[in-house]
Amino acid sequence: MSTTSADEARVLASVPKGILIDGEWRDSSDGRTFDVIDPATSLVLASVADAAAQDGMLALDAAAAAQDGWAKTAPRYRAEILRAAFERVTQLADDFAILMSLEMGKPVAEARGEVAYGAEFLRWFSEEASRVSGRYGIAPDGKMRILVHKRPVGPSLFITPWNFPLAMATRKISPAVAAGCTMVLKPAALTPLTSLLFAQVMLEVGIPAGVLNVVQTTRAGDVTGPVIADERLRKLSFTGSTGVGRRLIADSAHNVLRVSMELGGNAPFLVFEDADVDKAVDGAMIAKLRNMGEACTAANRLIVHESIVDEFATKLTAKMSQLTVARGTTDGAQIGPMIDAKSRNNIHAMVKNATSLGARVLTGGEMPEGEGYFYPPTVLIDVPREASVLHDEIFGPVAPIVSFKDEAEAVAIANDTEYGLVAYAYTSDLNRALRLSERLEVGMFGLNTGIVSNPAAPFGGVKASGLGREGGSEGIEEYLETVYIGIADPFAESA
Repeated sequence: MSTTSADEARVLASVPKGILIDGEWRDSSDGRTFDVIDPATSLVLASVADAAAQDGMLALDAAAAAQDGWAKTAPRYRAEILRAAFERVTQLADDFAILMSLEMGKPVAEARGEVAYGAEFLRWFSEEASRVSGRYGIAPDGKMRILVHKRPVGPSLFITPWNFPLAMATRKISPAVAAGCTMVLKPAALTPLTSLLFAQVMLEVGIPAGVLNVVQTTRAGDVTGPVIADERLRKLSFTGSTGVGRRLIADSAHNVLRVSMELGGNAPFLVFEDADVDKAVDGAMIAKLRNMGEACTAANRLIVHESIVDEFATKLTAKMSQLTVARGTTDGAQIGPMIDAKSRNNIHAMVKNATSLGARVLTGGEMPEGEGYFYPPTVLIDVPREASVLHDEIFGPVAPIVSFKDEAEAVAIANDTEYGLVAYAYTSDLNRALRLSERLEVGMFGLNTGIVSNPAAPFGGVKASGLGREGGSEGIEEYLETVYIGIADPFAESA
């Protein structure tokens, strides 16, 4: 799908530019705004309200005031809001795709995939809303009855990243709505427009005032700090870097907040000697280049058996070198720009570090000239174990390849990281696959596939990759408190 400047102007004009508090779009308290930049051109797309500290507290005020009433609404009522939002987002799929491509850089075709993925959280949790249940039973000693029920955690703060601006919002908002929690959303300052358009959709389909509040800002700490410190807040969900996540967990400790943290990744992609190499290369293209590699689930280290490493590298290089790098809204674009100059510079520094240590570049590896923050798809081989590209999250279209001799070494390399979000493996040996599923220190495992994300499945990691799960039947539990009621034996008086 290609777009015209008229399409882009129409979509940008449809996006609210204020902050959303208590059902109303407002200017920031101090009147400040900030610009949203097109990473393909470095030009300004729009200016939006820049929330101040006071606005964060006003948003929490609205969420806290709405909580009791919202929690008492019928689950089916909340479900119908989510279902209506799913249908409306689906209707506006082209607009959302254009908007994400403009502010984030991904090709429109890939952005449409995110729309479908993000919308599916709305549908999934619309179906989960009425399935929240408890239990009733007899205590083992027969002297009491045990009644357990679930209730909403309460007002929640969501801090979302720039790389999946729709899906990261719906993945958090949908279960909170289903559970009966009110919300304050702080979207990334690099990509706030998609969240603002989605918030407008939620208003259109009837979400009550105060249930969803949105405060985009360039002053994140000033806005979110007081909200996190306020005892009325009961839940914090963050997706972003491990460093920031650690600080937020520490900040949450004072009020003992429920926290969900989806943090950094360093995903290993293992290819064993019995794998179908062509299928493994296709899977690596998906796992490495989803969102141009700007994804926490991106394959960060390609770990290939020594007997097939040259074949794998040659075939991967052929595919990577043929990709079209261009602005996401143009025909045929397959790789868009990186989000900003700093991100592109970090990627290039990792490549240079690897080559200085002896790695060879099979394709790419050079900083392009011209406007925008583009970086070419790059394949590195003979990468030394000490290279930063094997330890730090790349967040770009760079594929470092290392070889291994046997399964034990492959597992050791894969687990040699503080992160544990996802791993991928290609093998035709079922017993090996089962061993890997138990030995790899990750929260998700893709077996003979380059993609694992699914709204019906629990998304999340272990170790420094985070806490909690999003999606699946597990996702709504993050927004529910479990309450136990001990009841005296109803037969005691008649005995």
